[in-house]
Amino acid sequence: MNRNVINEFWGGLAAMLVALPSAIAFGVLVFSAISPQMAGEGAFVGMMGAAILGLTAPLFGRTPALISGPCAPAAAILSALAVDLLGRGIAIPHVSGLLALTALLSALLQALYGLLKGGQLIKYIPFPVVSGYLSGVSLIIATGQLPKLLGLPKGTEFWHGLLTPNLWQWQGIVVGVITVTVMLIAPRLTQKIPATIIGLFVGILSYFALGLWMPHLLSLDANSLVVGAMPSGSSFLATVSERLTFVADIQIADLRTVAYSAIALSVLLSIDTLKTCVILDTITKNRHNSNRELLGQGLANLATFMAGGMSGSGTMGATLMNVSSGGRTILSGFIEGGLVVLALLVLSPLIAWVPISALAGILLVIAFRIFDWHAFRLLKHRETRLDFMVIAAVVVVAESVGLISAAGTGVGLAILLFIRDQIRISVLRRRTTLKEVSSKTYRLKSEDDLLQQHGDEASIIDLQGNLFFGTTDYLFTQLEDDLRTQKWLLFDMRRVQSLDYTATHLFAMMHDRLKEHGGALLFSGMPSSLLGGQDFQRYMTDVGLLDEGGIHIFEMRDDALEWMENRLLEASGWTEKTDQTPLEFKDIEILREMDEKTITALRQCVEERIVHAGEAIFTVGDSGDEIFLIRRGIVRILLPLKGGKYHHLATFSRGDYFGEMAFLDCKQRSANAIAKTECELYVLSRKKFNIRVYDNAVLGARVFARLASALSLRLRQTDSELSVLEDR
Repeated sequence: MNRNVINEFWGGLAAMLVALPSAIAFGVLVFSAISPQMAGEGAFVGMMGAAILGLTAPLFGRTPALISGPCAPAAAILSALAVDLLGRGIAIPHVSGLLALTALLSALLQALYGLLKGGQLIKYIPFPVVSGYLSGVSLIIATGQLPKLLGLPKGTEFWHGLLTPNLWQWQGIVVGVITVTVMLIAPRLTQKIPATIIGLFVGILSYFALGLWMPHLLSLDANSLVVGAMPSGSSFLATVSERLTFVADIQIADLRTVAYSAIALSVLLSIDTLKTCVILDTITKNRHNSNRELLGQGLANLATFMAGGMSGSGTMGATLMNVSSGGRTILSGFIEGGLVVLALLVLSPLIAWVPISALAGILLVIAFRIFDWHAFRLLKHRETRLDFMVIAAVVVVAESVGLISAAGTGVGLAILLFIRDQIRISVLRRRTTLKEVSSKTYRLKSEDDLLQQHGDEASIIDLQGNLFFGTTDYLFTQLEDDLRTQKWLLFDMRRVQSLDYTATHLFAMMHDRLKEHGGALLFSGMPSSLLGGQDFQRYMTDVGLLDEGGIHIFEMRDDALEWMENRLLEASGWTEKTDQTPLEFKDIEILREMDEKTITALRQCVEERIVHAGEAIFTVGDSGDEIFLIRRGIVRILLPLKGGKYHHLATFSRGDYFGEMAFLDCKQRSANAIAKTECELYVLSRKKFNIRVYDNAVLGARVFARLASALSLRLRQTDSELSVLEDR
């Protein structure tokens, strides 16, 4: 036989030895909650669930080495539902039917999660909620099994039973304590045989050892200490027919009764499965398909429902035992399911003699291991105590009210914690004024002086993160002084991830405050291609923020800065000059202070060009070696971005120059140069310049020295801008 097949067989066998006793215990837990006389039926349902899930989950889910079977969350929810239904006065036969309906709806929901690609979403349920939920499940299991370990009569109140030793059956206590002790010690003695198998085997032996002194223990009649006879059974087709008949008779009231339990069961089974898959990926270096696995688990649970078995999930213990014993593919899962079927056929008569207290001991150990004891570490640190409170609240609600309410409580508290964390993070990344930053438009010294004098009348606010009801109130508080004293506020939205109606209402309030003293609100860098698909400008329009007018939106931040600068200058009597006298060649900034001989020589390399407003002088990727000197007009340098947007690099006006990079390295253009107004340019070609320099080396030295000096000034200005942008 192939060595790999042998490894898969041993993995499947080891997994079966772990999964089968747990499945029996979980089945007994659920059905004994309906009636102690139904423990045998519960054992059969648990074994059937392990068999069908073992055979079908690998077929549909296809996650290598994953073992599926009845699990603790399913047992806790179904047993709690059974107790609740009985408390409402519902008849026992109908309770069994409603449990089956819960399993059916849960299976359909799981399949739906997979079809709707919900695998990623379920994995994002906050861990404190999952931790608290599983800890609550473990306590529910523990409080349900302690009475069985003590052998308390059915219906005995929990605390009354614990405090009344004369109600205890010491034979069951002995068997249960021995089972628990062996399960805890066994892993230290051997890793080859699962502790569950050793514990169950020793528990059965101890029961029969007691039977040697007390013969009445060796009778099944009216013996509450053992599982009891399993149902005689019926054919698979008869079971399927029975389930189909049940489905046909479902009433709307039945759906309402179990809807919340079915949702909780489907979510918990999905979380349990995906959590196991994540750990399995780490061990096997594979990567599971979460959506396909959810669909597969849903279909497998649907098949389990049809066959009369118990719902389940991908289980951690059996899966890890499978991998550690050599299982690596879905074949080991099929083998595990097949071996459970074989055990079901061969061992069914022997299951009747399994002591209830031994199963209770197994479940108590499982509950102990499910409980998140690491959560108590959160109490040591102030920052994590609220997370512990979420876990504790979920546990308390699970115990006092129910698992469904616990889930809602946990999610609600997790949302509050998220809002708390968001509030702690200020959305105001940086605040500056026009005294500290400026547009990339060249200004005369007199204009710069005016901007320095009045620059604190306009603020530039860099925002970040999520603008929603949890963060905007603090933002308003931070800007209250600015709203009282300034005319213009520019919000740079490039780093904002989301925007809600509360935020837009806040902006409307700010705009009204600014209008009171002749100001306005401005926005720039509005995202339109976020991962969530939100277009801020369209959203602001939809909610009516832009209806009143007066709010200005600019694609580029520099346009907004230039607009505010112009408004400040206009308030001081400045007017923008549109008609300009073209400069002579010698009056261009970079050529000033050059001697007449150099100017004359250089003038012979230059040609003149007129460019109309909106026309491109060059674009990204164009070839060219010219440097452009502006006689008249304004030119903008734009860097194209994704989504048809641009980053404004600079604005050059009369007397300035641009295009020096291609002039120096003769490579393709790296940005777009667009005429903002009609321009007259001097165009200096590097090719013509080289010819002239060949005969006049001094000319080249003087021009490159002047270029180097001018570029140095621009780089220093860039350094100053970066120091403002990159402060920490």
